[in-house]
Amino acid sequence: MSALRRKLGDEYQAVGPAGSSIRRERQRFVDKNGRCNVQHGNLGGESSRYLSDLFTTLVDLKWRWNLLIFLLTYTVAWLVMASMWWGIAYLRGDLHRAHDDAYSPCVANVYNFPSAFLFFIETEATIGYGHRYITERCPEGIVLFLFQSLLGSIVDAFLIGCMFIKMSQPKKRAETLMFSHAAVVSQRDGKLCLMFRVGNLRNSHMVSAQIRCKLIKSRQTPEGEFLPLDQCELDVGFGTGADQLFLVSPLTICHEINSKSPFFCLSQRSLRSEQFEIVVILEGIVETTGMTCQARTSYTEDEVLWGHRFLPVMSLEDGFFRVDYSQFHATFEVPTPPYSVKEQEENLFLSSLLNSPVDDNKTRREQVCPLDCVDIAGEKNKLPFKLQKISSRKEDFPSRALRMSSGNTEKTCSTGDLLKIQEISPICDGEDSDDWIQLRALKISTGALTQSTGDLELQKNPPSMCALEMKMEDNFPAKLRKMNSDRLS
Repeated sequence: MSALRRKLGDEYQAVGPAGSSIRRERQRFVDKNGRCNVQHGNLGGESSRYLSDLFTTLVDLKWRWNLLIFLLTYTVAWLVMASMWWGIAYLRGDLHRAHDDAYSPCVANVYNFPSAFLFFIETEATIGYGHRYITERCPEGIVLFLFQSLLGSIVDAFLIGCMFIKMSQPKKRAETLMFSHAAVVSQRDGKLCLMFRVGNLRNSHMVSAQIRCKLIKSRQTPEGEFLPLDQCELDVGFGTGADQLFLVSPLTICHEINSKSPFFCLSQRSLRSEQFEIVVILEGIVETTGMTCQARTSYTEDEVLWGHRFLPVMSLEDGFFRVDYSQFHATFEVPTPPYSVKEQEENLFLSSLLNSPVDDNKTRREQVCPLDCVDIAGEKNKLPFKLQKISSRKEDFPSRALRMSSGNTEKTCSTGDLLKIQEISPICDGEDSDDWIQLRALKISTGALTQSTGDLELQKNPPSMCALEMKMEDNFPAKLRKMNSDRLS
């Protein structure tokens, strides 16, 4: 098995208990050189669309097919036109009387097919040796000469233009644009970031260079729809303008991993089981030709190094900056948390709650779950106006009663007055359970203020029981006030 691995390479590995099957490295959507591994099949009748745009079809062909079409087109055109000239000479009888000086042929000195072919080449290439020429007694030859000139111009414009466009394509300019072999994940400015490096080997600049990233990953929607090779945008500074590059020296492109990033839940452990591909697209205008150039590459999950950082490649020399491209792909390890950004935020939130001081007047539940109060207030606002008013009066009653019992005036009440206040609670029936609970709160709060008769006698100007009852009755609901008035009467 070890010999088999050495033969096939590191990208092959044996799977299964006995190693009977061999699994190759998974297929990439975009190769490292930027070629897209997509083939279109079963087009059916749609293949005719390629002929409707013949010029683009020829430009997109490989060089070997372009050269073959170029040679075949000219060869066939020359043979066909030479045959037409030979046919005119044959039909007029010029081939048999070519050496007769008294005879005026259509084309002078054309007496076989090779001589007709040479006449066509001399006319098409505008060489004009002067030995073969058209006479004025051949109108059909004049018409064929005009057709040959127009057809030759069209063929030259089409094929030569196609070859020129194909030679001037900026695809080869992308060969001098470099991408790092691997991407790294480490912290920058206190934030976890995904980074890779780009560089330009030529001294000519890329005008208006812009970089984009796409995450290719299959996923399933909540409705159960499976999306193979779903594309998701990775933010590399679109909002801040960091995606606009001044590419005169190698640059490190950074994608901040936050709550909006697709890698929000990615950790060092989950990176081993994930399957995704990051496609990087660098676009710009070639300074020398003014044509748009695009360079592409991709990074799979195996090419993402967690806890690494790129080595510096810039150094200051005597009067200039030097770029060391031998260290362009080199990385080194740095301390990086193995947790995802989501896990780090959750741990930070929990630690902040545990370390926060607890207020004496608030419980831990009130500090951790303040949203419950918001929900209750929202439900209360949905009630009608009259019910909101009654509810607010009921809610304010215990607090008002507590303030009354804790004030200096209530401290002067005698034990008998407090007992009279407490006697109100037994009269409430089942329907007035809410009012009874409020009065019960008043009873508990006032129980702590009971004092001895001797201490109460030291207070000056104690208020009368009637005044206290009248003040408390103002805060009672209408039903309680009526019941209280019937009991006192």
